[in-house]
Amino acid sequence: MPRWAAAPVPGVAEHTATVPGGLARDLGRRARELGVPVTTLFLAAHVKVLAVLSGDPHVRTGYLPPAGPGPLPLELTAGPGTWRQLVLAARRAEELTVARAEEPTGRPAGAGGLCPGPGAVPPPGPEAVFAPAGDETPLAARTAVLDVAVAGGEARPVLRLRHRTDVVDAECAGRIAGYHLSVLGGLAADPGAPHHRCSLLSPAELRFQLEELAGPARPLPDLRCHEVFEERVRRRPDAVAVVHGDRQWTYAELNVRANRLARALPAAGLRPEDPVAVVTARDLDWAAAVLAVLKAGGAYLPVDPEYPPARMARMLTRAGCRLVLTEPGATAHLDRALASLPGTRRLLIPDLTGGDADGTDPGPPVAADRLAYVFFTSGSTGEPKGAMCEHAGLLNHLYAKIDDLGIGEGTVVAQTASQCFDISLWQLLAGLLTGGRTLLVEQDAILDADRFLDTITAGRVNVLQVVPSYLDVLLSALDRAPRALPDLRCVSVTGEALKRELAERWFATVPGVRLVNAYGLTETSDDTNHEVMDRAPESGPVPLGRPVANVRVHVVDDDLVPVPLGAPGAIVFSGVCVGRGYVNDPERTRHAYLTDPHRPGERLYRGGDIGRWRPDGKLEYLGRRDSQVKIRGFRIETGEVENALLRVSGVRDAAVVATGGDDRGGNWPRSTRARRR
Repeated sequence: MPRWAAAPVPGVAEHTATVPGGLARDLGRRARELGVPVTTLFLAAHVKVLAVLSGDPHVRTGYLPPAGPGPLPLELTAGPGTWRQLVLAARRAEELTVARAEEPTGRPAGAGGLCPGPGAVPPPGPEAVFAPAGDETPLAARTAVLDVAVAGGEARPVLRLRHRTDVVDAECAGRIAGYHLSVLGGLAADPGAPHHRCSLLSPAELRFQLEELAGPARPLPDLRCHEVFEERVRRRPDAVAVVHGDRQWTYAELNVRANRLARALPAAGLRPEDPVAVVTARDLDWAAAVLAVLKAGGAYLPVDPEYPPARMARMLTRAGCRLVLTEPGATAHLDRALASLPGTRRLLIPDLTGGDADGTDPGPPVAADRLAYVFFTSGSTGEPKGAMCEHAGLLNHLYAKIDDLGIGEGTVVAQTASQCFDISLWQLLAGLLTGGRTLLVEQDAILDADRFLDTITAGRVNVLQVVPSYLDVLLSALDRAPRALPDLRCVSVTGEALKRELAERWFATVPGVRLVNAYGLTETSDDTNHEVMDRAPESGPVPLGRPVANVRVHVVDDDLVPVPLGAPGAIVFSGVCVGRGYVNDPERTRHAYLTDPHRPGERLYRGGDIGRWRPDGKLEYLGRRDSQVKIRGFRIETGEVENALLRVSGVRDAAVVATGGDDRGGNWPRSTRARRR
């Protein structure tokens, strides 16, 4: 049973729903056609509702026969099929349950099949119980969360739902009663129809999920993010924009270098939306190159200079990349990759930004639906996937960060993520859109927690984002050597599940600094949900929060139909956040990027995450339904690692399993098995 109580209070309440007269007559007629008691139709409906509410077709419920012991355990699988098949299966399960209870086994009544030995703890009772004859046993006398009973007789049946108010509130009980009536209506209308395609939601609940749970509507300026940056350049040209080590550039200096690169790219053959690979360290040249690609109308493609040449070559080939921006000292692996790609040209950034090259804004028109960037993620087949996102999605995400993390004029934002991790982009750009400052934190400092804390303190960092496992490292460092972080105002965590215990440690160690749990996917222009906290949750897991502006998040079944509130389902995304697809990969694009069935013409992205809605309107993460894991915030398909192992000479079979964390927390693939031929 899903937990849905906005204000949990101990106690028991009752909700009744009278079956309309016309439906009651239709149910009686269908029962006679199928040769079953009318109450069996109600049992089938009960099982169907529990299957949808639990997200599991295999249902175990309590059953109170009209006479005899109970509740008895009744199990039934509500897999794909027709209403008729479900009703007949319910009748067989009903008869089998009663027959087993009548067997002379010597077990105490209601034991459910096993006689506990001396001192044994009896198994817990079922959370839901069905009573076909209106059983009057007080709910408090059992462990059930919900009793569904049928009273009133065949002519005017009444559903009576008794529920524990600390788990299910009155509003939820009313919806559950409505789900039963909805199922009974579908069954009576056409027993031959497939029950797995039936939605239980009322029009009011469907409207609530599609509209009220969406992020707030926010108009976006008719500008691209680099144009917003150019506005800031005109306002404060001499303000410091970006800092790396002992070097820094003002807004004007950064803009001039980006403009020179942007003007050089079309001269080198860049066409609109062409991907441009940027193969540099996270330094000042990288900042200029990112802006340059966007200004020139190309699609930014980050490639880590430390990637193996073969992976570089696969990414450049898949993206159809013909231009690469790089710098001296970052070309060792790149040169080997380019040796197999004669059609791809290498451009050195210092050669294009020096001298008297034109540094004025190039100003080619770039539409909101133009491709902005391509980020590659791990692929289950061993081939990385290049997620394409557009300018509107990028700008919407930047404004979500600016709003929820409090980034304004003068705000110092730490840029810490690898350039091949999608969060690196907002860390670089968000402050530059508001007149803030971006501090590029060197990798050596990130690898040493004490040095990292010294770096962000000396740099007067106000906004920081890390993965939860690294936040744990920082808290351990603060425990060893307490220090003040006087300028820090907001820390965001992303990439891994944030545990409540870690949030509690944060607020106990650094009180007064907000913690933002951010959730999203590369394919959805990065984060789609923010949970902004000034204290840890009192109980339960840390939620993913509400959708950000202009983003719609739905929890659906396999047919993209929204599941009931509180029920588990697949998390899917719609709105401006949804990217265009996977670059030059139509097959995987067709599988994951769909048309929103509720808004024709708009894209919908279906990932592999499972979640549910909470009574406070926030999303809760429940896990994944595929083999993807998170390693230090990076999405890794275990299939990609397995495919790499299979390419090793002598390896016949391979398996990779993420088996927990090391002393820093997080998810680590420490179990790898390769069977040799």
